[in-house]
Amino acid sequence: MGYVLRVRMASFFAGAATASFIGLSVLYKDYKVAHESISQQAKAFHDSLDTRISALESLRQSEAPQLPETTTTD
Repeated sequence: MGYVLRVRMASFFAGAATASFIGLSVLYKDYKVAHESISQQAKAFHDSLDTRISALESLRQSEAPQLPETTTTD
C-alpha cells in the first residue's frame, strides 16, 4: 500500500510542477507582450510631445519681437 501511495504522490507532484511551469510560461509571455505594448505607447506619446514642443519653440522664435538694440551713454 505504501508503494502505491508513493507513486501517486510522485505523479501528483510531477503533474503539479508541469502545470506550474506551463502557467508561469504563459504569464511570462503575456507580461512581455503587455510590456512591449506599453513601451510602444509611451514612445509614441513622447515622440508626439517632442514634435509639439519643437513646433511651439519654432513658432515662438519666429514670432519673437525684434527689439532694437539701444546704447546707453554714461
